[in-house]
Amino acid sequence: MSRPPTFVPPACARPRTLQTSRGAFAVLDAMPTGTVKGTVLLLPGYTGSKEDFIAMLEPLTAAGYRSVAVDGRGQYESDGPEDQQAYAQAELARDVLAQAEAVGDGPVHLVGHSLGGQISRAAVLIDPAPFLTLTLLSSGPARITSGQQSKVKLLSDALAVMSMGEVWEAMRAFDPPEETAAPDGEDLRRRWLRHNPSQLLATGRQLASEPDRVGELATVQPLPKHVVSGERDDTWPVPLLDDMAVRLDAHRTVIEGAEHSPNTDRPLATAEALTGFWDRQDRQH
Repeated sequence: MSRPPTFVPPACARPRTLQTSRGAFAVLDAMPTGTVKGTVLLLPGYTGSKEDFIAMLEPLTAAGYRSVAVDGRGQYESDGPEDQQAYAQAELARDVLAQAEAVGDGPVHLVGHSLGGQISRAAVLIDPAPFLTLTLLSSGPARITSGQQSKVKLLSDALAVMSMGEVWEAMRAFDPPEETAAPDGEDLRRRWLRHNPSQLLATGRQLASEPDRVGELATVQPLPKHVVSGERDDTWPVPLLDDMAVRLDAHRTVIEGAEHSPNTDRPLATAEALTGFWDRQDRQH
């Protein structure tokens, strides 16, 4: 589970509701004070939320990029239905297309973390026109590792017979004492309880069965691509991400000192890598 450094947005970010053709989504909308170079759409991963990008919003806006971090349907503060079919990957991808249109600034830079990266890929494969670039942040070419698949199955089995509150208490029982006593525990619990279990069940299956679509994505041109990860990753091994970048002819960045969530582990270094990539694309055009 991702662990944002805080759930309190910086002064540059406004919590609001983004109205789209496919419904309403909770977002953090961070606006630069000066010239706006472009707009960024940030998609969180499995069990995550828009708050996973909260420590990146100030450096992104300081570099001139309006940054909109989104709770997808059924994630945290964005409502979603009980029907698991509503969370099919194609449905979530079309949500992203609607979000990109609704921010209202023309084509956007798209960033997806983990599950959000695979949803981002699906959106680009439906229609690349709304996107200036695509960044896959700790998001691999196909299904997650067997160890992570086992964890997702364990969670899914629990969700089938237990309430979200009961599952939370069961998960906490496996945490070391220092984590259960951490001051952000109540924020994490509140976020967990607001996730729709149907969304977790449906997207968990997606993570465990996602096919390799790198070849399809590589044919989407011209769309500059960026593969970012930490030095270690137990969800998709780093050599697999290295290979994916080669297959995509993508820019590759490894964030030192980070693991599966560079956006929370090393937010300043991650923001610098992203803005550097976007700035280079702007100079080349």
